[in-house]
Amino acid sequence: VQLQAYGGGLVQAGGSLRLSCAASGRTFRNYAVAWFRQAAGKEREFVAAPNGRDGSPYYSDSVKGRFTISRDNAENTVYLQMNSLKPEDTAVYYCAADYGIGRPRYAASQYYYWGQGTLVTVSS
Repeated sequence: VQLQAYGGGLVQAGGSLRLSCAASGRTFRNYAVAWFRQAAGKEREFVAAPNGRDGSPYYSDSVKGRFTISRDNAENTVYLQMNSLKPEDTAVYYCAADYGIGRPRYAASQYYYWGQGTLVTVSS
């Protein structure tokens, strides 16, 4: 599956952005998806996935309550709505996918397919 992430940009603290990740090449609904991010000089970290262990969206503590993930299988797209952005949210955001939706995945090593990343910069 090919993934293309877009929607990043420059925004002031407190602002909002919506990232999109368009998938092509396979039956998207059979793939687990997630958003990760990587700030300069830091490791790639998990941000959100549509289905956690209890089937509900799962978020990292740093974005919980501010970000919302959703997926539209008909459109082969996963979204990340980011509100109340903070300077520490500045990073390259990546969407990821892996075949099989039976188990939640929170580690980057568990995803095989990656988009090219989209840069989000939050100014103070």
